[in-house]
Amino acid sequence: MRTKEENAMLNTVKRTAMIVAAAVLMAVNLKTFVRTGGLIPGGFNGLTRLLQEISVMLWGVEPPFTPINLALNAVPIFISFKFIGRKFTLYSCLMIFLGGMLTDIIPSYTVTTDTLLVAVFGGLLNAVAIAVCLMANATSGGTDFIAIFLSEKFDIDSWNYIFCGNVVILVIAGALFGWEKALYSIIFQFTCTQVLHTLHRRYQKQTLLIITQKPDEIYEAIKEMTNHDATLIKGEGCYMKKECNILYSVVGRDEVRKVLNRVKETDPGAFVNMIRTESLSGRFYQRPND
Repeated sequence: MRTKEENAMLNTVKRTAMIVAAAVLMAVNLKTFVRTGGLIPGGFNGLTRLLQEISVMLWGVEPPFTPINLALNAVPIFISFKFIGRKFTLYSCLMIFLGGMLTDIIPSYTVTTDTLLVAVFGGLLNAVAIAVCLMANATSGGTDFIAIFLSEKFDIDSWNYIFCGNVVILVIAGALFGWEKALYSIIFQFTCTQVLHTLHRRYQKQTLLIITQKPDEIYEAIKEMTNHDATLIKGEGCYMKKECNILYSVVGRDEVRKVLNRVKETDPGAFVNMIRTESLSGRFYQRPND
């Protein structure tokens, strides 16, 4: 049995390893797919690339990635430190620094010269890198900080709003460097947003309707695992004409699997209907970032 200190150390090692992996993926993506296709990936990484391209266009010199990216992230880091969580922000800073440093160090490599393939697979790899970082309870910086802040403060799934903001950056890039690259960059960003929306479900909600003979035990399990409440509704089965218990609860989509497993363990005969919740008004517990 591990002690509390050992669990904390193991969690720190796990989070750090995930962030290192995410930083490597992000840097490799920027130096292979993004650079090969001449894309502007959106977010603060994309804004950094845009400023590098403008510098090359005006003065013929490409400044290093890291100092520009760190300067752009200064305000979002402050907002995150103040409103989201200190450890969360420190791990995110590690991601930003490692990602920038590796982007400057790793040599460029061409996987394919087909710009459409570059846009699609580059967007997919970018989403995986961001998702791994979010699973470690950190972000890759910039607009991710803003997305998390909006989700925490207004309880919304904000990634599609961030996509709209990224389109503004891409429009600027199109006006300066040509619309073809900008349009491919939009494909890159759209792929990234949709894959990320699938992989990262923390701010998405799921309604559960559980018909069970053990409502008290299942309610205690839901409360213990998710800290969410439930409502007990008394009903009658139309076929058997017997009284039944319906538990109504809303949980995060990232919590659904473990709730279902516990429901099956507690009452193997339970019937569960899962409904995707598009909108929610009222108090809903959101696990805070550390």
